[in-house]
Amino acid sequence: MREEEIRLAAGDVELTVAPANGCRISSLRVGGTELLRQGERYGCFPMVPWCGRTAHGTFLNGAVRHQLPLNAPPHAIHGTGRDTAWRTARADKTEAVFTYDLADPWPYPGLVTQMFELTESSLTLRLGVETYGDSFPAQAGWHPWFNRNLGGDPAAGDVRIDFTPDWQEERGDDHLPTGRRIDPRPGPWDDCFGMPDGVDVTLTWPGRLELKVASKTPWVVVYDEQDAAVCVEPQSGPPNGLNTDPRLVTPIEPLEMAATFSWRRL
Repeated sequence: MREEEIRLAAGDVELTVAPANGCRISSLRVGGTELLRQGERYGCFPMVPWCGRTAHGTFLNGAVRHQLPLNAPPHAIHGTGRDTAWRTARADKTEAVFTYDLADPWPYPGLVTQMFELTESSLTLRLGVETYGDSFPAQAGWHPWFNRNLGGDPAAGDVRIDFTPDWQEERGDDHLPTGRRIDPRPGPWDDCFGMPDGVDVTLTWPGRLELKVASKTPWVVVYDEQDAAVCVEPQSGPPNGLNTDPRLVTPIEPLEMAATFSWRRL
């Protein structure tokens, strides 16, 4: 473990956070088994102050148009938090809090806070976005890369994803929602789904582990087009939401987002 990483533990569950690498979870181990894909770009990173793709990197705040760097040409993707070094505000055995200041290339000053709470059977994540001045649209969420196969027993098989969304956001050729809601289609997916009663997605590694991703937010992106991992991403709005479903952060109303990963062994 690198010196700057923060380690939490509860029973035989271990969580490692890398504040210098976008405050991402670099490791989540249950009973010695790693659940997350390893690597500098993977683990589980926060998406803030926007989630997924923002069309052509532009968004409006009132009549003012802003341009973001096109880090996934022709779009801007996943926010600035994953590319930023965060400060450790507090850390003990099972809980930790981290912050960073919004700054260029994001055009508005503000504060982002991320919290982790670990138990032997769950991990609760929280994100908060506050403004230091002007109101602005923002989003928050998480992008976990869960290992498709947990290894150890080749006969156990790959993970199964189970969920029952009310709708799927139709995806255009530019990978952005078209604005049309359609009946959910079978995967593979790189798609946003609506779950009005809150995100409720179960991942099952047969014979090994069942893990539930839950959040009060009605939006989740599921990505399973890679061989190594699958992603279940609870987020406060849909891709391109800065433009299509703006949620304003104001001096009296921050953006707050929470999600819980809970598991049981099979």
